[in-house]
Amino acid sequence: MKNDTDEILFPPPGKTPRDDTAAVMKFYKLAKSFPREVLAEAKEVAARAKGARRGRRLDLRKKFIFTCDPVTARDYDDALSFEKDLRGNRILGVHIADVSHFVRPGGALDKEAYKRATSVYLATQVVPMLPEALSNGVCSLVPGEDRLTFSVFMTFDKSGRMIKRTFAKSVINSKARFTYEQVMRILAGGPHREARRIRAIHALAQQLRAARFAAGALDIAIPEAEVLLDDEGEMTGIVTRPYDESHQMIEECMVAANEAVATELWTKGVKIVARLHEPPDPEKIQLLREEMRSLGVKVGAIENPKVFAQLLQTIKKSPLYPTLATMVLRSMKRAVYASSDIGHFGLAKKFYAHFTSPIRRYPDLTLHRQLADYLARPASARRPPALLAKWAEHATEREQIATDAERGLVEIKKFRLMEAQLASRQILDYDAVIVKCRPFGCFVEIPELAVSGLVHVSQLSRRFVRFNEYDHSLSAPGGGSWRVGDRLKVQVAKVDFRERRIDFTPAGRSAGQPRRERTRRTWNSPS
Repeated sequence: MKNDTDEILFPPPGKTPRDDTAAVMKFYKLAKSFPREVLAEAKEVAARAKGARRGRRLDLRKKFIFTCDPVTARDYDDALSFEKDLRGNRILGVHIADVSHFVRPGGALDKEAYKRATSVYLATQVVPMLPEALSNGVCSLVPGEDRLTFSVFMTFDKSGRMIKRTFAKSVINSKARFTYEQVMRILAGGPHREARRIRAIHALAQQLRAARFAAGALDIAIPEAEVLLDDEGEMTGIVTRPYDESHQMIEECMVAANEAVATELWTKGVKIVARLHEPPDPEKIQLLREEMRSLGVKVGAIENPKVFAQLLQTIKKSPLYPTLATMVLRSMKRAVYASSDIGHFGLAKKFYAHFTSPIRRYPDLTLHRQLADYLARPASARRPPALLAKWAEHATEREQIATDAERGLVEIKKFRLMEAQLASRQILDYDAVIVKCRPFGCFVEIPELAVSGLVHVSQLSRRFVRFNEYDHSLSAPGGGSWRVGDRLKVQVAKVDFRERRIDFTPAGRSAGQPRRERTRRTWNSPS
């Protein structure tokens, strides 16, 4: 049987670990390269960029504008600025690469960008939406270079309420390229000539973040895990990327800009490709309630979004938080692109759309074009409903393919890690958590690897194991019980690529008997 977890269409591995990426790309029909006519147009656009007429733009080149991205980032499509008006209100500027200036509707670049719809971030490489001449070249907001942008200016009062929003085509010259780590050092008191400005943006971001959560936004903080690979494509470990206040600062600024653009257009009668996230279905809510109660978690009227959000704050204090958070995620609907409805349950936003990443998402590019038309002549911003619906459906489909491909390659690498242990007989012990019990066994998850698998009842006890429907637990006569949330140490017992299945067995003890603790070996875990 398959793992009782979120199902994706599992791609086959390559003949060797080096071939896994190619196998995944072939399985999902991801393009290996750009057509010649697309590269030719990108080269032509990049070559004439410096001499191209910029049109009437707001000149912001003397302003302190900066980017903040991961240390490994190669393209920078968003930048920030901060000022105060004469009344002391705060003006946050979010400046996004003006990709629409270079990628014109109907051209070879545009057709290919629409076809791809999104960049795909595989563990070993990026499959970009746009050629490098644009994504890492003229559209990337590198420091010290004039770049064309689309700016969103949002004015906030002391309470954090947005009291004004304006938009403008602009030209900037980024004064600094920060990493998240550098911003964290500044927020912690580190020196920088613009430290006060950066800390002011952070303070505003935290105010906006608190307001979102007070309105019922969901705070599910599960750290992002990155797979580490060696030169042969073998998995050597997993490193967890922190989600600290520097990440929160950038996220809140981007969320505010996305909301501002969506609100401006939608409320003025301009339908767009929105980012839609609907509330969970009632049956999913009921199932979540039952699962939570089986673990001793008190659940209130979680049909109410604010009560739902409060539940997330409560479970953060539980040692079972990763398991509980996964349960919550499984109860949620997937965010999609839509043209006939708008609103984001998870962010607690009435109006929301994607605007801030036109280098890597086609819906953002279409929104840039509509906003530009709206500013020039409002009536020209409208698009046929059937066309918007087509764009939304295509973008949603391509996003799901990208997600499946990214997850699929990572899962292959994890399966290879387990398989290599069996082949070498250097089998390690892992700390696991029971996430679900069934009559035939219990499903466990190894948090440090984000790997799931089954421990069959025959491995739990030599005696008959009974499934208790009331609390969804397993028990054996004379001792031994297993329920959701229990922790145990496991070893890999079987790996089946074709069936997408990993079986585990309790580690270091006779089945069903207490285990004497011993020192656990490591597996090249990064420090």
